[in-house]
Amino acid sequence: MQARRPIERVRSFASGTLGAPTTGADTGMRALVTGAAGFIGSHLSARLAADGHEVVGLDDLSEGLLENLEGARSVAIVEVDLRDAAGVARAAEGCDVIFHQGAKRSVPRSLVEPILTTDVNVGGTLNVLLAARAVGARAVLASSSAVYGDQDSFPLHEGMLPRPKSPYAASKLAGEAYARAFSSSLGVAVVSLRYFNVYGPRQDPASEYAAVVPRFITACLTGGRPVVHGDGEQARDFTFVGDVVEANLRAAQAPTSTFGEAFNVGGGATPTSINDLLSTIAELTGESPDPIHEPERRGDMRYTAADMTRSETLLGHRPAVGMQEGLRRTVEWFRSSLGGP
Repeated sequence: MQARRPIERVRSFASGTLGAPTTGADTGMRALVTGAAGFIGSHLSARLAADGHEVVGLDDLSEGLLENLEGARSVAIVEVDLRDAAGVARAAEGCDVIFHQGAKRSVPRSLVEPILTTDVNVGGTLNVLLAARAVGARAVLASSSAVYGDQDSFPLHEGMLPRPKSPYAASKLAGEAYARAFSSSLGVAVVSLRYFNVYGPRQDPASEYAAVVPRFITACLTGGRPVVHGDGEQARDFTFVGDVVEANLRAAQAPTSTFGEAFNVGGGATPTSINDLLSTIAELTGESPDPIHEPERRGDMRYTAADMTRSETLLGHRPAVGMQEGLRRTVEWFRSSLGGP
């Protein structure tokens, strides 16, 4: 594992240095978004900024890209490693809410780098909770449907016993446990959100551990051969990134009865098999890809489907973007970013 190095360097797309909260804003809040230059974090940061809130974005830029925030130029970026407790605490000063999106993602990578995954995901979450407690901020934590593992019945609901199959899943479940403990014993107002296979514009297809949607779209648009692991009949509850942003905003305003709890954030539709996903993307791109079939990946779940009852009832969140529309928007973005017509 690479040696830790505290990083704290302020970059701003506008005027920002990190000081007292902006005055004169009647309803705006000051929000810290960890992983702000990443896929979900950049969408969330842009939405908060567009809604008139003051946004501090924390990212170590090991994976996130500043270009992801070009549409949110008022966001002040602080380059800090999540494992740097003092740096996280300073970034949280004056904040009303912390949206914790930063993590080492990917089930396959966690099998290769379990120590790094645990160090960043568990230790980083602990630092966020400590910072939230110190400044009296609410916290919304990004968890994962991976905590469920393989279950015997569907859809997956929050009352099920988690069965994590990978270090990544275990690290997310540990974060939830810390959130519950900080809520019940230390009075931190924190909610965890279990994301189900998030996809959308700006998702990175280049990583070795990239998610399936950007990999399939990029392969179709560039004449490549998409890789299908296993028989392709494994099915996922895919969730458009815009709906994940909405869920975070709802969680930040959730009642006290939700503190310490975890909630599903799924797509609200019938799960889609990997084979059907590729067929839909092929249709949207106008291509006929010839997939490469490889063995199934260790640690992967066979099937995911979110029961959204508690999220709808207690958070007031209901997904709004269906799979076909979400994929259409995502394909359009990738086509534009790749210089297509």
